[in-house]
Amino acid sequence: METRKKVVLIDGHSILNRAFYGVPELTNSAGLHTNAVYGFLNILLKLLEEERADYLAVAFDLPAPTFRHERYADYKGTRKSMPDELREQVPLLKELLAAMNIKTVSLAGYEADDVIGTLAKRYQKEGLEVTVVSGDRDLLQLADSHILIRLPKTSRGKTEILDFTPAAVKEAYGVTPEEFIDVKGLMGDSSDNIPGVPSIGEKTATALIQSWHSIENLKEHLEEVKPPRAKKALEEHFEDAVFSKWLATICLDAPLTLDLSELALGELYTSEAYEQIQRLEFRSLLKHFGSEVQREHMRAQHRPRIELIQTEEALREAAERAVKAGEIGIARGELLTAFCSDAERVSVLLRREPEAGEREQLKALTEQSGGMVLDAAAEKKLLSELFARAKTVSALDLKPLLKEVGSEERDTVDDLGVLAYLLNPLKESYRSEDIARDYLSLLLPSAKEDAFAAEAYEAYVAFAARKPLREKVSEQGMEKLYSEIERPLVFMLAEMEENGVAVDAEKLKAFSEELEREIQGIEAEIYAETGEEFNLNSPKQLGEILFEKMKLPYGKKTKSGYSTAADILEKLAPEYPVVKKILRYRMLTKLNSTYALGLAAYIQADGRIHGTFHQTITATGRISSANPNLQNIPIRTEMGSRVRSVFVPAPGKVFVDADYSQIELRILAALSGDENLIAAYRDAVDVHAVTASQVFHVPLAEVTPLQRRNAKAVNFGVVYGISAFGLSEDLSISRNEAKEYINRYFESYPEVKRFLDRQIKEAKEYGFTRTLFGRIRPVPELKSSNFMQRAFGERVAMNAPIQGTAADIMKIAMVKVRRALKREKLDARIVLQIHDELLVEADEKVAARVLELLKETMRNAAELRVSLEVDAHIGNSWLEAH
Repeated sequence: METRKKVVLIDGHSILNRAFYGVPELTNSAGLHTNAVYGFLNILLKLLEEERADYLAVAFDLPAPTFRHERYADYKGTRKSMPDELREQVPLLKELLAAMNIKTVSLAGYEADDVIGTLAKRYQKEGLEVTVVSGDRDLLQLADSHILIRLPKTSRGKTEILDFTPAAVKEAYGVTPEEFIDVKGLMGDSSDNIPGVPSIGEKTATALIQSWHSIENLKEHLEEVKPPRAKKALEEHFEDAVFSKWLATICLDAPLTLDLSELALGELYTSEAYEQIQRLEFRSLLKHFGSEVQREHMRAQHRPRIELIQTEEALREAAERAVKAGEIGIARGELLTAFCSDAERVSVLLRREPEAGEREQLKALTEQSGGMVLDAAAEKKLLSELFARAKTVSALDLKPLLKEVGSEERDTVDDLGVLAYLLNPLKESYRSEDIARDYLSLLLPSAKEDAFAAEAYEAYVAFAARKPLREKVSEQGMEKLYSEIERPLVFMLAEMEENGVAVDAEKLKAFSEELEREIQGIEAEIYAETGEEFNLNSPKQLGEILFEKMKLPYGKKTKSGYSTAADILEKLAPEYPVVKKILRYRMLTKLNSTYALGLAAYIQADGRIHGTFHQTITATGRISSANPNLQNIPIRTEMGSRVRSVFVPAPGKVFVDADYSQIELRILAALSGDENLIAAYRDAVDVHAVTASQVFHVPLAEVTPLQRRNAKAVNFGVVYGISAFGLSEDLSISRNEAKEYINRYFESYPEVKRFLDRQIKEAKEYGFTRTLFGRIRPVPELKSSNFMQRAFGERVAMNAPIQGTAADIMKIAMVKVRRALKREKLDARIVLQIHDELLVEADEKVAARVLELLKETMRNAAELRVSLEVDAHIGNSWLEAH
């Protein structure tokens, strides 16, 4: 028997819509929304793998259809329009499908459903197997012999596809595919503007059609219809039912002039499609393209050749050539060290002998070419020479190189990752292929495609992208921000990482043992009070104990059990001692695992932790730390703050700790120019008490501790754009009370309100906010069609200039403190930076001068209408100094 050929028909807008709501928001570096296209492609590729189709078409509605019936237009033409973030992705998808040689079909006056219905029935009659793919249940009416309906369901980026034959439709919905139209006619569909019959829902509609099989037959048996409510509705609205059925019925004879051969599947993974996928930044999908397409695409653009250095003499010649050229780009990768000084060649040295399990391309490369292997000493010598003699040196990640050549400040080097970060701080990373695409209009292989070539070309990108990046940063008004703050900070952070900070390992071990004893004790108390032993770390078991066995209030059951989130337990803690103990148990176990045990793993042979400090991670410009993350060490609880006690200075040295006081509130006062707030700081009064006096209309001397605490929450909440709902949750008050607090605050400080409103207005107009020092923070959420996203964008617009300015001031302070310590030749060095705090390790003899210098330098880091205040202390541990 001859095998039927297969045609797949996809409902373009429907699947794109499903993907849009099923895949988290994605944008490429140009700011284009891409999540719907990404989701669509994943569904398409999954279908092609399963279906083995011979023919494929994607049907789309036209943007402004001329409907085939005037009354049809009255209904269909007034459906809710798609969000802007989805609309902009329709042409992106169509361009990509065209590049993949996939036929797209539309017809004036007809919807995509009608196109699909017509083609499905036509090809069924012509002896083909037909698969229809849609996210719309309406297309279930097309299910027939040799017509399979597939409905993808996407959630959190994962897709499952449900298959419907006529029998499956009957089993799932209790009616045949043909009867499914009648059910829709009775129940209507508000999303499709199909009116249906008032008071008849899906359950009643299904029961009626199961009994009478069609709306027309139902009319002949109206006297037998039950319940009476349905009978009355049908008598009054029968014409609406008939019309609704007509609206729901897919046209099967649209005048399509289309030859089957136009739908034939050819080469999908073309060079044009490869370029589109690169532009959309769907790196995970590049694996579908054959190596020949990738090589062809690479050949289509001018790139320097990779020159594999094989001898000492060739290395000397290449280094001398680079130094004479003056501008050098350097890459130090996992496989190689490379440098580039012109557009024609990249000089590459292998960094080590291939070992067992080494990447195949490295092994093959060394075996075939005899390429020169660079040991650590030779590499350090080469890098030092290039840095010392070249006019300019640039790298995509400068900090690791500085650890080889020294972290003394130089204005002849550039960090391209930092430059790219300043231009778009919302990106997750700043890889060579991204910078090449965005600033050189050049497509490079990713590390997954060809790790050796990707690392080699990184040197070329570092060389070639320096000028356009510097020019772009200058155009955006951030040249001074880069040259005076961000670039010097690279040297500062490299030095901090090299310095590390000492940890008393024995004290840390003793602290862990103490925590474990208390954990065991509190665990036993919890078991005694609940009457049984269970896994305290299992939310499911804990929820059952608290809300089923003990019948505690606030139990919220989810699919996985009762929620035992912190906010629920904190509501219960004041009334139920066992819950208070559970919260303490959680705090202690986290302290032990994350800090007492966790920190021990990072102590190196010199007894110090050498963490990593990032300056291109946060959108606001704040420095972040990793390996370990020291930014999150708790300080509000007694046990948490004791983690700081294990950080100690070296013998003969002490810690000097300096912390900005209320820096963000001071910046808010300065940027807004609000005289009342400025006066509070100028007069050195308690600003939270002053705010309480203003908000609660009481004399300053009569402000209660509770009023001050509430005013403090308002003060800091305003900086972060807090809503009445958020404040009400924080203070456990009604939303109306919280709204009244906020209103009174703005009455007291009217210029603050004007300033915050102005930040939102300007962010909407320009698409970004700026700090006092020019740092840009894009706010794409303000253009979202989603209310929650827009509200988040407004909070970002209010806060980013304040938090970003605080970050800038801290960075300025770090750079100036470092220079001042070196200038005065003081035996002292910065070892940690945490939020608004600097920790310096200093010789005991110079500690007093270091403290004085720290306070003076940090206070004068910026000139504001409000003075910057600094608290500074000396101690024999971080805890003692803080």
